[in-house]
Amino acid sequence: MSEKNQEIFVIADGDEGVQLNSGRRLAALGAGFHLPHFDQVSSYLKKLFGKKLAVVSNAENAWFKQELNLDDWEQVDAISMQHVEALADKHNLLYAGFLPFADPKALNYGVKGHMVRPKKIHLANKICFSLGGGEQTFNLGHFVISADWVHLASDKVIKEFIQPQIDFYASLVGKDKLEVVYETKGILPEEIAQKNLKILKRVGLI
Repeated sequence: MSEKNQEIFVIADGDEGVQLNSGRRLAALGAGFHLPHFDQVSSYLKKLFGKKLAVVSNAENAWFKQELNLDDWEQVDAISMQHVEALADKHNLLYAGFLPFADPKALNYGVKGHMVRPKKIHLANKICFSLGGGEQTFNLGHFVISADWVHLASDKVIKEFIQPQIDFYASLVGKDKLEVVYETKGILPEEIAQKNLKILKRVGLI
């Protein structure tokens, strides 16, 4: 497949309501905002999926609400757009736009999507790790975390980048621990996906 026609990979929040109709989600809480080692992780994702990685912001991003101590969701939406666009500039990513609660919206760079969960309600009861090339199957019951890159990283980076995401998603639904599932399909070789899985188990994240 030529690079011109290749589906674009998109760093997006792992909120269960984020649905990409065009573009493959590489999920990171807050699209990487305020996550330790995002500079390194984004470089690993570029190495795996190409330098033209997009990033999107989304409506009702609870991570921004918490991190910036905001009260109003309209304010959260506006400020998160600004911060994700700045994050894109800083890390040489393509800012594709904002995913609203509405019909699927065509954004920049061939990305299209929207928010599909009910407003102000979280329905997920599991965390799904993508291991072989981003999110393969949308599921409203899953928060999503990209771990496609962990075979390239140190244990320290892996744990410090992923553990805050696990903890935050559990806090959103008021659980001590969420059930963990994973997807191994994708454009990466199966042996890489299985290596990623073994690493997550070894460092105690699964």
